Formats: sequence, C-alpha cells, structure tokens
Amino acid sequence: MRVQRSHSRLTFRKQRRRRSGCFSFAVLSGLLIGAAFISWNWLGRQMSGVSAPAANPNLLATAFQAFERGELDNAVNLSRQLLAQTPDSADALAVLTRALIYRSYADYNRAADRQAARQLAAEAAERYASNRNIQAVYAYTLQVAGQPVEAAKVAQKVLDADPQNTLARIAMGLAYGSVGSFEIALRESQEAAKTPTWQLESQRALAISYSDMGDYASAIEAIERAIRLHPRLIPLYFERALYAMQIGDADAATAAYFQVLVVDPNNVKARLRLCELSSLLREHDAAVKYCSEVTERAPSFADGWYQLGLEHFLKGDFQAAQTALRRCSSLQVMQNVPVSERRFACWYLQGQAAEILGDCPGLLAAYNEFRAMAADPAVQETWTYPPEGPPGCTAAAAGT
Repeated sequence: MRVQRSHSRLTFRKQRRRRSGCFSFAVLSGLLIGAAFISWNWLGRQMSGVSAPAANPNLLATAFQAFERGELDNAVNLSRQLLAQTPDSADALAVLTRALIYRSYADYNRAADRQAARQLAAEAAERYASNRNIQAVYAYTLQVAGQPVEAAKVAQKVLDADPQNTLARIAMGLAYGSVGSFEIALRESQEAAKTPTWQLESQRALAISYSDMGDYASAIEAIERAIRLHPRLIPLYFERALYAMQIGDADAATAAYFQVLVVDPNNVKARLRLCELSSLLREHDAAVKYCSEVTERAPSFADGWYQLGLEHFLKGDFQAAQTALRRCSSLQVMQNVPVSERRFACWYLQGQAAEILGDCPGLLAAYNEFRAMAADPAVQETWTYPPEGPPGCTAAAAGT
C-alpha cells in the first residue's frame, strides 16, 4: 500500500473598528472575500504550499474537511468536481489522489483505487509538466501503485528544482524502501517529517521505514502520531495492528481492528483480520464467527471462504471445511484469477478434507483441477499422488 498536516497557528491583524453602526454592502462584500481568502490560505498551508488557484475554494475546503473526517467517498466526489473545474489545481489533485489511495487500503475490494489515483495523476503530470507540485503528486501515486523506480525518477526531478518539496521527498524515501535501501529510505523519511506539511504521509513513511529496519517500537510511535492527526482514517489502524503483531502484542492489534469497526461497522477487512488473529491465538470458535461474518457480507470474496474453510478444518469439521474451500476454489475460477495468483490451498485442503471423509469423487475433482493448473510453468506449488491416483480411490479414478 502514503496528511493531517500540522495545523498552522495562523494569526491575523485585527480589523480596524468602524464607527458606523451598520455594515455597508461594500464592507460586507469585503468581509466575505476576506473570509474566502483566509480559508484558502489555511488550506494552502495545510497541504503542500501549492500556488495553483482554485476556482472554488469553498469546494476545496469541503473536500479537504471530508478527508479529515475520514469521509473518503465524499472527498473523492467533491475533489473530482473541483478538478473538473480547475484541472491545473495541484491541491484538488492531491485531495483526490490521497482520498483514493487511503480508500484503497480501507477494505478488501478497493485495490483498483490506487491505479485510478496513478492514472489521474499521470494525466495531470503530462498536461502540466512544469507544475512541480503536480509532479510530486504523480511521483507519490507511482510509488503507491508499485512503481518505485519510476516514482524515484519523477521525485528526483522535482527535488532537483525544489529541494524543499516534502511530498516528492516522501515519494523518494518510499521508493528507496521498496527496492531494499532501507537506511536511505529512513533518512529521507526523517527529513520529510521535519516539515509541518504532509505530516500524515511523512509519519506513515517514517513508520514504514522503521518497520523495514526492524524497529517496530518506533514504527508504532510514528503511526500513532499519524492516528492522532487523523483518528477516523481506517488504514492507519490496520497498520497499527500490523506493527503490534510484529512484537507479539495481540491485544493492541485486536484493539486496532475493533477501532476500525467503530468507524466502519460493516468493514469486511477488519473481520477477516480478526478471524486470522483469533486463529493464530487458537481461538477457533471466535475465528469461525468472524470469518462467517466475512462470507455473509462479502459472498464473492474468495479469501474469506478460504479462511473460513481453514478454521473449520482446524476444528475438525471436515464437511464444513470442504464446502467452504470448494466455494473458494470455484470463485477463483469464475472470477478468472490468473493461475499464478490463485490460492492453491483451497484445492489442497479441500482434497484433504474429502480424503478424510472418504469422498473419492470430491478428492479426485479437486486433485485433477490442481494438476491441470500445475501444468502452468508459473505455478510452484506441488501436490502429488502415486500414478494410480489417491490411495483408496483407485477404483474411482479408473472410472473417470
């Protein structure tokens, strides 16, 4: 899967008290214009110091506030409207791409949002090649979309012209980390975190860098700073749980997942993680409960059926395991998941459950499907029976 920015302590000169007892139209107009200017100035400081004017600063403010509240769908819709009005606005592009990126991490079925953010930024970067802030947004989206080399190239061009561009430095640090240069990544992230802008991104980048270095305590401190800035941003709690698990703190991980459910009671990804965590703690009844909720809310989610089937298998309920795992394997085929990306345990464990139950037709069906997929050179998994077929099922095999 990367801004409360620190709220600047802005001060403004007091307006000179007018002797008139009522406002004239000109004064009222001036106050409205001044309020709009103050709002725009505040947003500019909070974001990345972008100078591109917005046609509707109120719309930008509303979109940014929606992001602040964790209302990512609303932030996406509002910033799309603003970007349509002012396609050269780096601020609008930043809000839109950030909302898409964080939404992509918020639940199990949002990964496409990262590619959408990259595409939007790519189009803007091509049209406004001289706008360094738009280029920095593009570098960041490239990194998030899994293109660290390209991200580093774009970020370096921005930094060559503007060494103080924080978002470009964040993208550069994350790119270094993605290719294994963890010490350089940490240094870049620490440098970015010194600036008051892009604090959400810089603290997350810092947490990732510390985690890559094995310093999970510092990673937790960094992600908790990000959470204090944006307490309703769901992906931060998933990351908090991840770092907690690295140090064996299951209680903190559980609390983080429950916090996700406080913000989004229907979140499927949090329930899947609670199922996995319960399984790790050998609390299989709780695991079955959470995974059953996953499959109820997301019946087309193959990973949910796999985890549910695994829990039934571990509990010794092999009939239920076989049923859930068959659903997992069927969904992957129906959804045209590339063979190299399929979860083969859905076939293997399904076959083991069938073998335990003495269900030769079920075992042979799963085994033959597995063998057909294993013919693909990209598949590394193996599952081999003697040439005559699974023991005890040779007669059934002869009849196929």
